[in-house]
Amino acid sequence: MADHTLVFIVLGLALAAFVWGRFRYDLVALSALLACVILGLVPGEEAFYGFGHPAVITVAAVLVLSRGFERSGVVDVIAEQVLKVGDRLFLQLVALTATVVVLSGFMNNVGALALLLPVAMRLAREHNTSPSLLLMPLAFGSLLGGLMTLIGTPPNIIISAYRGSVTGETFGMFSFFPVGAAVALAGLVFIVLLGWRLVPQRAGNASTEGMFDISHYLVEVRVDEEAKALGWTLRELQRELEETLPVLAVLRGEQRYAGHAFLGALKEGDVLLVEAGPEEMKLLEDKAGLRVGIDPQEETLEQDRAEAEEGGQLQRDASLPDDENDQAESKDKNKKEKKRSTSNGLDTEGLELVEAVVRNDSIMVNRTVTQLRLHNQYGMHLVAVARDGSRLRQRLRDIRFRPGDVLLLQGGESNLSESLATLGCLPLARRNFTLGQPRMLLVSLGIFALAIAAMLLDILPNAVALALAALVTLLVGVLPLRDGYQAIDGPVIILLGAMIPVGTALETSGGAALIANSLLELGGTWPTVSILILLFVTTMMLSDVINNAAAAVLMAPIAVSLANGFDASIDPFLMAVAISASCAFLTPIGHQSNTLVMGPGGYRFGDYWRMGLPLELVVMAVAIPMILLVWPL
Repeated sequence: MADHTLVFIVLGLALAAFVWGRFRYDLVALSALLACVILGLVPGEEAFYGFGHPAVITVAAVLVLSRGFERSGVVDVIAEQVLKVGDRLFLQLVALTATVVVLSGFMNNVGALALLLPVAMRLAREHNTSPSLLLMPLAFGSLLGGLMTLIGTPPNIIISAYRGSVTGETFGMFSFFPVGAAVALAGLVFIVLLGWRLVPQRAGNASTEGMFDISHYLVEVRVDEEAKALGWTLRELQRELEETLPVLAVLRGEQRYAGHAFLGALKEGDVLLVEAGPEEMKLLEDKAGLRVGIDPQEETLEQDRAEAEEGGQLQRDASLPDDENDQAESKDKNKKEKKRSTSNGLDTEGLELVEAVVRNDSIMVNRTVTQLRLHNQYGMHLVAVARDGSRLRQRLRDIRFRPGDVLLLQGGESNLSESLATLGCLPLARRNFTLGQPRMLLVSLGIFALAIAAMLLDILPNAVALALAALVTLLVGVLPLRDGYQAIDGPVIILLGAMIPVGTALETSGGAALIANSLLELGGTWPTVSILILLFVTTMMLSDVINNAAAAVLMAPIAVSLANGFDASIDPFLMAVAISASCAFLTPIGHQSNTLVMGPGGYRFGDYWRMGLPLELVVMAVAIPMILLVWPL
């Protein structure tokens, strides 16, 4: 069997796996690479050369620099100004979308979206706006902004590096700007004037209560002397129930213990504050003998006792002066309020409920709460899960998490942020902006500016300049080393490192030339511009169903073969691939930005094309003439 036929088979299977989505894209890419090695399409000694490719190093460096911007407060300064736009929807759209467009030009577009997503949620909540009207424009804006510079999105980096391998000269930092900026501006105007009107309005998802309705499921259960759970630990209770039931707090007398920190045995009189629906409450009663609320007779006796004490106190204080009586009455009132607050279990000091969205690269994807050991490993309880804008009603322990799921989590305030970062979740709760240290803010900007200058003046290659900037960012303390490693998106690095040799195999086996020749025969009488448009549309459609970096890797050699077939410059063809690979607007799976807003916005799979399709037409209508103007055939 011919080598190019084998490459087509491997790529066909890989594309099918990408679209299916059962396995994560980095695993699919690595499988494709190893299959090519086994079939002899990629030499064994060159199998992992892709991980040292300049494009991979550049992507990793940009991710570290982007996290440095966040840590130093650069983005928070901008986001704080966005929150001042007021309650007019048009101004909110302009502020959010324009900001993310600009940020995405100079940092990873997923990172820019992740930073502004909590801002958009806060605007929606404070001004009673449906988040669905803000989040899809925000996601699409992050894709458009990445078109403007070399470091804005991985496809630009890949295309630049591929051009370097073909011609010996890469695209510069701002080589993409003339075309990318024109497309981004046109897309921005379309989104804020017309596009948002095409987005379905999902009501009631802007607040935790609206999405999860937690107030109807927060209940107290009491441990009586006849309860089966007497003497059990909370872990034994969970095991007996066969359910990961969130225990927010344990009340013992006047003491209150956080559920995740309570390790002792349950005693008679303990009160558990739990988040439970009707089915879970029945489980608590049947399997653990726990009763909801306090016994009515005990409640009556307690009330009588309190009234008697109150009456006696008033009689004892009758001889006191009026001002002392007032003070005594105030103390008594405060004491009763404190007692009431303790008895109803709603005082959860030291605990925090937070909404978070599961990222594409999260370790939670395709795993259950039991497999993750969420409570034991991270000190967190899963309270509820929402998918497609509505709460899932199945057992929490049976839910396998998907990218875009919105989780309601409870944990200690001190370690909540670190646990969310480790799990790969993006918090959506209201965010208190910290402006960082002014010195580090200036240092971060200075390091980045020097790297850009080194690239523009050809002092250092792009990958070296950005890697050096990332290293200095870590050395001077703008970003702790641990955060630097966490910033590097492992699945994307694996995807790029694996797919680059596969893309090379497509070229060396003659597969890319075969595809190009077929297209040339199909449109032999067509003008070159028609083939350029066909390449643009094909790449755009491909990026709607597979990762945009993979689309760029696969289409770059085909673009060069087409250019050679027409005896034309390769630059307009490569630029067409770069632009179109980053414009995945039709589906939530084409780009991480689209997936991230799906849960918080309450979108369904079919919602994206409503604004995405006309936006892709706008992009193509602007991009093709600009490419031909800036990069002539």
